[in-house]
Amino acid sequence: MVSAPLQDFLAHLAGERDLSPNTVTAYTRDLTELSAFLAAQHGTEAFDWATVDRLDLRGFLGHLQRRGLSKRSMARALSAVRTFYAWMHREELVATNPARGVGTPKLEKYLPAYLDRGQVETLFQAATTRAMEGRFTDVRNLAILELFYSTGMRLSELRGLNRGDVDLIVQQAKVLGKGRKQRIVPVGDLAARACRNYEAKRDALARGGVKVDKVAYFVSERGGRMHERTIQDAVTGWLALVGEDAGLSTHSLRHTFATHLLDAGADLRAVQELLGHASVSTTQIYTHTSVERLKQVYRKAHPRA
Repeated sequence: MVSAPLQDFLAHLAGERDLSPNTVTAYTRDLTELSAFLAAQHGTEAFDWATVDRLDLRGFLGHLQRRGLSKRSMARALSAVRTFYAWMHREELVATNPARGVGTPKLEKYLPAYLDRGQVETLFQAATTRAMEGRFTDVRNLAILELFYSTGMRLSELRGLNRGDVDLIVQQAKVLGKGRKQRIVPVGDLAARACRNYEAKRDALARGGVKVDKVAYFVSERGGRMHERTIQDAVTGWLALVGEDAGLSTHSLRHTFATHLLDAGADLRAVQELLGHASVSTTQIYTHTSVERLKQVYRKAHPRA
């Protein structure tokens, strides 16, 4: 049973703040789990949110840790709790925000997986050769790969593209990112060519009698907007060719896009804008990737490394 304050808050997120469905789903999942945990702790589903204290919330983080959640997932859940309590405080439902006194789990630092230039060449040579055979799915999948690498889009952003968002005359795409923020990204020559070939195949599909979605940019053979899983499967199938067991995913092409730009001397702020990052600190992880690779080269090449 979800309490009235939580129901009202989730409705507020979905309506007034106009957040993406994925974000609302994450908030719902985390806060529903918190509600169930607190009901068990207090011995009743009708507990009062105003009686929850810092120790309760630390206990919730311990519960998440025992469930095997990563520190990143725990930090996301705590952020949801803080936002929920901040809203209740503004609505005068609680006197204080106990989540402010709970420390955020220290996140593990990691370097994102990416492809080197040789792997990129291998990937696109193979995908281009396959697309030359002319099958709809192969031509479409090459366009998807090229657009990922050319623009650095997220999976959800590429899946959500509409026909009017991709302008191959001026070679740019309008992307709806996190927080429903729009940005314009350039589309490179090779990506534009692959997209033109795909559009021709998509039009031929419609002429062949398939009822093709008139809004969606990327569609399946049946004509409907592609599901995220279908895009993932298509991309990871090709990535396995160049990095089997390397854990590469659609997001690896986004990482590759950013790393190669910074390697070539692109301005960090410009890359931040292209990626749609709210903070430049998020983009700086890619400079760490470049530095780590330089260290590896140094250790291999220097006699006294």
